[in-house]
Amino acid sequence: MIFLSGGTGTPKLLAGIRKIIPEEEITVIVNTAEDTHVSGNLVCPDIDTVLYLFADTIDTDKWWGIRDDTFITHETLRKVGHHEIMRIGDQDRATHILRSELLRRGCSLTEATCELARLLGISASILPMTDHEVATQIATPDGRVHFQEYWITQEGEPDVFGVQIRGIEEAAPSDAVLSALDNEDSVIIGPSNPITSIGPILQLHGMRKILREKQVVAVSPIIGSAPVSGPAGRLMHACGYDVSSAGVLECYRDFLDVFVIDSGDLDIGTEIGGTRIVRADTMMTSVEKSVALARKILAIVRHLSTIAAD
Repeated sequence: MIFLSGGTGTPKLLAGIRKIIPEEEITVIVNTAEDTHVSGNLVCPDIDTVLYLFADTIDTDKWWGIRDDTFITHETLRKVGHHEIMRIGDQDRATHILRSELLRRGCSLTEATCELARLLGISASILPMTDHEVATQIATPDGRVHFQEYWITQEGEPDVFGVQIRGIEEAAPSDAVLSALDNEDSVIIGPSNPITSIGPILQLHGMRKILREKQVVAVSPIIGSAPVSGPAGRLMHACGYDVSSAGVLECYRDFLDVFVIDSGDLDIGTEIGGTRIVRADTMMTSVEKSVALARKILAIVRHLSTIAAD
């Protein structure tokens, strides 16, 4: 079963999914457009969150980093005047060092990620969306900045005039991603930011065409007129989308079969342009609630598969 993932909402859903189906049956295609270098090492925030989830080490208070990590290296660097854009834990940093060393030895990002997963004892398949270097750039009044600069250093405060993915024109899904998609009929898009988490995956060459041939279920990260977390609202507005579940649906409408919105969300009907609307409790504030939503989504996928087989 294939999931498209960013770094917070979808991993919460995966926390439920992995309680229901064997991990070796799970493939996660992960956004890489928020990757950045910190102190000479490549940090892949969304990939690392998924890795740590399946390794049972994720800090579920923050949904990034490793539980009970220390920050001795970061604080020592800060004391001597070395600024890092991210506050990176010591165990987390080891992941970045190992990844970067693998890349320096000639591994692709896909190969490096698979090796990290193997070392962490993970049986799920965790795949970077591409082996090409891409980067989300946010247009602000002071010019374009990397997403991490906008979200962490500037704390998401500047006005946003637009979003651009540098390098996306030359980027293509990795061979591993294409092979995974070729072997599955269904794709689930978790409740991640549709602009900067899922958007870059969809902008890869040929990806939307592939998804139009699949049974696709997506979960909205918006309830009412606000995102559950993160800067999705401001970014959607800047890209011309209504900040609502209807706006999220507009991002995916050309390939989406079923759209899951929160039970307490605004009424947008039961079907829009051929996409069926299903309501569920999407506020995954506990593992139990993640499992309940996961069961709902798996039931939808099975129903779609039954229809397709008839």
